[in-house]
Amino acid sequence: MSSYTAHYVDGRWREAESPDTFTVTDAAHGTVIGTVPAGTAHEVDLAVQAARAAFPAWAALDVAQRVGYLKLAAEELARRQNEIAALVSREVGMPYATSNVVQVGLPLMSLAATTELALEHRFEQQVYNSLVVSKPVGVVATITPWNYPLHQVVAKIAPALAVGCTVVAKPSEVAPLSAFVLAEVLDAVGLPAGVFNLVSGDGPTVGEAMVAHPGVDMVSFTGSTRAGRRIGEVAARTVKRVSLELGGKSPLVALDDADPLAVVTTSTSDCFLNSGQTCIALTRLVVPASRKAEYEAIARAAAEGVVVGDPFDPASDIGPLVSATQLDRVREYVQVGIDEGATLLAGGPDPVEGVDAQGYYVRPTVFTDTTPDMRIVREEIFGPVLVIQTYETEDEAVALANDTEYGLNAGVWSADVDRAVAFARRLDSGQVQVNDGAFNIHAPFGGVKQSGNGRELGVAGIEDFLVTSSLQLP
Repeated sequence: MSSYTAHYVDGRWREAESPDTFTVTDAAHGTVIGTVPAGTAHEVDLAVQAARAAFPAWAALDVAQRVGYLKLAAEELARRQNEIAALVSREVGMPYATSNVVQVGLPLMSLAATTELALEHRFEQQVYNSLVVSKPVGVVATITPWNYPLHQVVAKIAPALAVGCTVVAKPSEVAPLSAFVLAEVLDAVGLPAGVFNLVSGDGPTVGEAMVAHPGVDMVSFTGSTRAGRRIGEVAARTVKRVSLELGGKSPLVALDDADPLAVVTTSTSDCFLNSGQTCIALTRLVVPASRKAEYEAIARAAAEGVVVGDPFDPASDIGPLVSATQLDRVREYVQVGIDEGATLLAGGPDPVEGVDAQGYYVRPTVFTDTTPDMRIVREEIFGPVLVIQTYETEDEAVALANDTEYGLNAGVWSADVDRAVAFARRLDSGQVQVNDGAFNIHAPFGGVKQSGNGRELGVAGIEDFLVTSSLQLP
């Protein structure tokens, strides 16, 4: 069992002030696999003070020196890759083979890309008679979710540290263990005291204290739109920079010349990845009304062919959800869809057979005969639930795709790539997957509308943690 009794503050493990803890459970079996301390506002203050004290010296280092620490951290994470992948599989429920590639492999790719971009970045440039200087924003508070726990932390702290910021991090209390491993790694590579600090706890206590703290210059948050709104309100009191990556209800549009099998393969694999616990999941399949029956038949077969099982069984395509709370939420949404009058093509709220009944398993589900006003069409479910919508004209397809308060991700399929790209340009989304285009760690990532602001990854992810100062020269 991985039990932690201390927060990582000012270069050392500092025993928690409160005896209260958060319990981490095994998603597949419902058993306790670890505990972490419940932090306090005072411990947040100590961490922010440490980060502020460390900032001048860290920012003054040459970028190559800062990046050197990140390279060492990447080497140590790679050495512990199998251990971390297994840990996240137990916390979150993702099958181990996928976890190894995604939950640890993606952060390693992110670290490599960030170090390369930071070394190439121009921190000064002449603009007519001005010298425009880019400087680190200062102390950054990072608040991250449970679904991709290590990746979300690394995607924020790597560029922040690379450009000279110092960090106070709060991982999700639901799946915090990989963040504690990361703190162990950063400590082992000799990162200067105070540059990275970790305080575990919940949003209302630790998160709120971080966002409100006058010593924090920027908040980088990934999570629900509801929580993002609250962060924006609190951060506004001290006019600090806020970068938000929030929810999604992403469409995948099949144009009338698309191959239904290819489209549905993309749709279901994307929607069901990590048991649907992915902010950019393509959860709305928008298809031509004339081919509705064809898409329904393929989608039903695809969902029924998904093997739900233990994350450490090689035969499992998807594992359980992260928690009992999430299981109840997803099952409730499935029942809502039935009650709203949508047609259940596959899955449903009934328990999954052949798995540990104490685990948080749910059946991959597909609905059709939906209307745009249904909750299952409009609200983020965060489970393996796909809804099918139909359109008559391409303009109607655009309208359906954009008919959401979110704008984090979208997809489009066509036999003609140029036609697909032209359609993609009309979508209100931070990114669009064209004919199943692969996720690009070098491209900016983030949303529009109520999916947030700011960008992670790529050059934009570097620049998010910089402020500019114009020196007007004679």
